[in-house]
Amino acid sequence: MFGSKKKPKGGQEESRSRTGGDGSYQELGGGYTRARYYNEEDNGEEPQERRRSSQDPARTSARYYDGGSAGEPYRGQYKSSYEGRRTEGAHHSGAAQDKRGEKHMEQTQGRKRRKKHTALKVILILLLLLIIGGAVLVYLTFGRIDRQTLHEIVVNTGLTDQSGYRNIALYGVDSRTGELTKECHSDTIIICSINQKTNEIRLASVYRDTYLDNTNGEYRKATECYYFGGPERSISMLNKNLDLDIEDYVTVNFNSVVKALDLLGGIDLEITEEEMDYINGYCVENKEVTGVDYTPLTEYGYVHLDGIQALAYCRIRYTDGWDYKRTERQRTVITLAYQKAMEQGVSTLLSIANTMLPEISTSMSNVEILSLVSSASSYSFGSQTGFPFEKTTMTLSDAGDCVIPVNLARNVSELHEFLYDVTDYVPSDTVQEISNTIMNVTGVTG
Repeated sequence: MFGSKKKPKGGQEESRSRTGGDGSYQELGGGYTRARYYNEEDNGEEPQERRRSSQDPARTSARYYDGGSAGEPYRGQYKSSYEGRRTEGAHHSGAAQDKRGEKHMEQTQGRKRRKKHTALKVILILLLLLIIGGAVLVYLTFGRIDRQTLHEIVVNTGLTDQSGYRNIALYGVDSRTGELTKECHSDTIIICSINQKTNEIRLASVYRDTYLDNTNGEYRKATECYYFGGPERSISMLNKNLDLDIEDYVTVNFNSVVKALDLLGGIDLEITEEEMDYINGYCVENKEVTGVDYTPLTEYGYVHLDGIQALAYCRIRYTDGWDYKRTERQRTVITLAYQKAMEQGVSTLLSIANTMLPEISTSMSNVEILSLVSSASSYSFGSQTGFPFEKTTMTLSDAGDCVIPVNLARNVSELHEFLYDVTDYVPSDTVQEISNTIMNVTGVTG
């Protein structure tokens, strides 16, 4: 209904007017238009004026004036709808801005939470992978062990409480066929007692030819129990004759000793000229059993022994001291090997484990093994000894050359004092009965 407007070439708007039937329209400079019109509600009074911006249609709004006071805004009920909407819009705009701000903050916090949750998920996934990887490594590593379940272990009744100590039977077997638990002689029988409060380890070797009850009423050499009945019968023999509560064992053969000591870099110790000669002699047989070559020793004194030479050192029993001295050599090698292992890094220890485990038999679970390994650095070796303390030798018609305990019951009391620091230990009725039988058969009373 309004006429079109054009800009003059000079950039200023023309000022022109056109009168319509219901009012008049006038276009002003500066981009504003003013419309004068009559309203029926004005009852013939001076028409009101309306001013709007021609440059900003969005801001176009009626602004009413009194006819008699041009330029003064009307303050009555016809207040500028633009100003009202602007004021109201400002409130709405502020509220909207607040909502937008709150929404933005929520979105920002949400993104931060999502980032934290994502990082947490990544960490948990990595931990899970490590746990799974560790479990797989443990399974693959320890799954190669020859693990035996012990079903019927003999334990005497009326034993003094031995809680606080972990007792494990250690066996070194002379196996030429690779067998670990049957038809192989246990050249090494060691009671390993771990004080679980102090982590002190005490070792007591049981001489292999000791004349004892073989658990079935027969009295023969201690080593025969392992050959005929494996670790289960041998542990029962130790428990029955010595009032112990051993439940677990670890058995190694020649190959595992050689491989482990070679991976550790060997050991250094003092040997005599006589021992040097026997080491060279045993190395010949060791090579036949293990397939590992050797270099003959040419010097004695403080020397370095590799795996096959150290194994030969452990087997010597024909020098002064006989089998008693042999068990001492075995405990010496165990102690030196342990000390050497504690100086090695994780990779070396893993290599030892991977190499030795197929050559080991045990009754312990993976959890028990890991528990012992995790505390290995805190262990220390205490006193070491051989059993029986009071002994003699004798050749018996049904058992051959044997080590005879002089009063087994008294020897057992001394053993408990050595292992557990218990004084005046009173052996069980079972041990007293075995002790009396040995005295009657051998005539060795003491």
